[in-house]
Amino acid sequence: MKNFTLALNILLVAAVAVLFYLHFTANTNCSHPPKNLPAKTGFKIAYFEMDSIQNHYEYYKQVAKELGISEQAKLAELTAKKNALYSKAKKYQEKAASMTQADLQKAQQDMAESEKEYQAFEGSKGQELQDEKFKKLQDVKKKIEEYLKEFSTKNGYSFVFANNTNASEMYYKDTIYNITDQLVKGLNDLHKKKK
Repeated sequence: MKNFTLALNILLVAAVAVLFYLHFTANTNCSHPPKNLPAKTGFKIAYFEMDSIQNHYEYYKQVAKELGISEQAKLAELTAKKNALYSKAKKYQEKAASMTQADLQKAQQDMAESEKEYQAFEGSKGQELQDEKFKKLQDVKKKIEEYLKEFSTKNGYSFVFANNTNASEMYYKDTIYNITDQLVKGLNDLHKKKK
């Protein structure tokens, strides 16, 4: 029985070895590689400096200016509302000595409602600004991505990373792979054509 088990194990090992050999020699005799594998195994990587895009890409600067104007307008609206609230509070304070207990309670209730309205207004303006900022910056991002898709295909880049000096996760970068100047020039040329 012991010899039978040993013989069976030897036979199984030999069969696995033959199958292994046939499997790997069959793939090397193929005249073409499998379709799901890329022809080249190497790939190129590049990066760009995000702060340079923010400082030199004309469309980004235009969007930043528009957002600044919008923010100032919303801030002016908030300031006007806040000043009206302070003015109302000051009037109540000036009259406080001559007011009855019922009038004081009414004034406190009115001020509480006015503050609540102001906070709701402030929240809605903040949300409007945040939504506008998100939408416009997504548009900038989309333009950069569309340009990089064509640029990368033409130049053979597999990956292009953005390096943001404020929140960089890149610990080392060789400046030979920096495409910032080419990217800024290409984006600005494209922006001028669309004007």
